Amino acid sequence: MKTLIELKNVYKIYKMGEEDFFALKDINLKIDKRERIAIMGPSGCGKSTLLNLIGCLDRPTKGKILIDGKDISKLNDNELAHIRGDKIGFVFQFFYLIPTLTALRNVMLPMSFSTLSKDRKEERASELLKMVGLEKREDYLPHQMSGGERQRVAIARAMVNEPEIILADEPTGNLDSKSGEDTMKMLLRLNTENQVTLIIVTHDSFIASHAKKIIYLKDGSIIKVKK
Repeated sequence: MKTLIELKNVYKIYKMGEEDFFALKDINLKIDKRERIAIMGPSGCGKSTLLNLIGCLDRPTKGKILIDGKDISKLNDNELAHIRGDKIGFVFQFFYLIPTLTALRNVMLPMSFSTLSKDRKEERASELLKMVGLEKREDYLPHQMSGGERQRVAIARAMVNEPEIILADEPTGNLDSKSGEDTMKMLLRLNTENQVTLIIVTHDSFIASHAKKIIYLKDGSIIKVKK
């Protein structure tokens, strides 16, 4: 299997007054195409920081991060935005839907800079809402939907540009158990049927048990990898 993401001796260091705070220390990690990874560890161990680096939302202080062989730590903001738009879809615990936009318009947002026609953008967003079982909710605003429905809109939005990678940060953390289970089934289906590389940050060992590989972090370091 081809390596899609590689981290080499990655550090993320924040200045706290005169002190250095090591959010991540000497991270070395390879993730193959179509792999399914869970990242676990206590609060403050660096899970979300690691996800943000992989997702091109931040840069490492030291070390290299390669996506498809390209060192993203050397790219400028526009180049990073291009990779985020083309290759990566994000699913977050708190959904981050725009409250004044309908489900359809929220899903269309990542296509704002696409050269597709408005009709094709609407058609694509509509197809994805149908895929997640929300074809009857296209015109609903976020406050008119349940938490589980909002997370499904977020998953549809993450898929709209046909990314190779889905990064999910505690995707079930704000949901009841049934909605959380449905969300996980949807993400797993994207991994198996759409062949998307799936990386999930979670506190939930049941969610992590669906991964093919579990990365355990503590104090910014990888302490164990379970396959």
